[in-house]
Amino acid sequence: MPTLRWLTRDDDVRAAEKVPYRLLEEVEGLGYGDREAGNMLIQGDNLEALKALLPYYAGQVKCIYIDPPYNTGSAFEHYDDNLEHSQWLAMMWPRLELLRELLAEDGSIWVSIDDDEGHYLKVIMDEVFGRKNFIVNVLWQKRIGPDNRIPLGDAHDHILVYGREKERFRANANRIPLTEKQLKEFKNPDNDPRGPWTSSSNFSAQGYRPNQMYEIATPGGAVYTPPEGRCWVTIQSEFERLKAEGRMWFGKDGKGMPRKKTYLREHEGRMSWSWWTNDEVGNTQESKKEVNTIFGKNSFDTPKPERLMERLLHIATNPGDLVLDSFLGSGTTAAVAQKMGRRYIGIEMGDHAVTHCAPRLQKVVDGEQGGISKAQNWQGGGGYRFYRLGPPVFTEDGAIQPDIRFPILAAHIWFAETGSPWTEPRPLTPFLGAQGGKGYALLYNGILGDKSVSGGNVLTRKTLAAIRATMGDFTGPLTVYGERTALSDATLKAEQIEFKQTPYDVKARK
Repeated sequence: MPTLRWLTRDDDVRAAEKVPYRLLEEVEGLGYGDREAGNMLIQGDNLEALKALLPYYAGQVKCIYIDPPYNTGSAFEHYDDNLEHSQWLAMMWPRLELLRELLAEDGSIWVSIDDDEGHYLKVIMDEVFGRKNFIVNVLWQKRIGPDNRIPLGDAHDHILVYGREKERFRANANRIPLTEKQLKEFKNPDNDPRGPWTSSSNFSAQGYRPNQMYEIATPGGAVYTPPEGRCWVTIQSEFERLKAEGRMWFGKDGKGMPRKKTYLREHEGRMSWSWWTNDEVGNTQESKKEVNTIFGKNSFDTPKPERLMERLLHIATNPGDLVLDSFLGSGTTAAVAQKMGRRYIGIEMGDHAVTHCAPRLQKVVDGEQGGISKAQNWQGGGGYRFYRLGPPVFTEDGAIQPDIRFPILAAHIWFAETGSPWTEPRPLTPFLGAQGGKGYALLYNGILGDKSVSGGNVLTRKTLAAIRATMGDFTGPLTVYGERTALSDATLKAEQIEFKQTPYDVKARK
């Protein structure tokens, strides 16, 4: 597969490995509403924030949407959108790698971009997510008319869509609702008790199938055979069943070509295609009005309309799913996710995480009625927790920070060993859990309530017995992390234990 080369590529493709794991520290005064709603607003560098999320959310995010700087050379108040090309690629690569790790197996990532970097972005996303997982390039008609300042202006933005596993995403993607125009096509001229319906214009299919070449006699006395080069869409017995159930239409006089009814109440929606018009999903003028209503005039430069995000999240997610936006901007993704009953994680680096994102989400919790609120019957509720990035979990020489709490280190060890997020058990015990036939335990920070000098962090027969007591039915091989072990190699082997010393054997998995 072709790859893209740029000046600092060799360093950039390894950049994610070098990002330190940082703590996420909650700022309770900036959270709002129900703190248990499962929503997070994080202020800080999104590369470090994504790394901090890995031990807890790897493989858990159903949909990622990002709207990174377009590198257009324009002057933006809230973003540096004038990065040199190779710097822009250097910024995007490690973030895409970490986003891939957070994505669920049936999840998808949607990235807004324009023509300045869109084609380069496609090449590096092919490499990061796999070309086989490319789904589509959505074209969003962002303008309502030509830009009169230039002779050939752009009318659209790209939204590049990839699945973590393409076929799993496609199998679970949702159809979109019918338009008002399509809904008006459903009528009930024959007072069918099943309600409004529409009919396909043709009951025939291309090709020749001997068992689908029968004559059809209509109630009005007309007789039809399949048009030349075609056959009926069903075998005769199936047609007779549909006719007996009143699901066939032959026109008001009963003499028309056969048509099969499609009922509104049975309609599952329509398939989406890659051309999203501004009348269906909004435009830049609409999105500016939405944020200006919330924040005042000229409050944000490049917001996306709520209807655009509604379409995207409708296709890619279901209520309760987790949505992530690591370039949160004015907070549109999080606002729409909450109104649609999804959980969200939003990351913003600048001050407007506090001055824009938090106030907007507070208004959503309070039931603001802009954007898609009426369409979603949004009445308010929910809430979020606000976080900032704290110090690294590990020092520069690899030691564990002395004030790191047990759950933090446990999450990093579990993620390093299994590659999956750790769900904190209650109450906390030294046994972290088992996966793939192996168990993992951590002796750290007095987890056993031991008041001795080592705080019970040494593997002895006594501490091993305490670990075993919390393992439930698990009896398989066990990896134990601790300061040191007092057990002999023979005992460790007999007990099926692999001992790893903290901090030296604690690996920060990419």
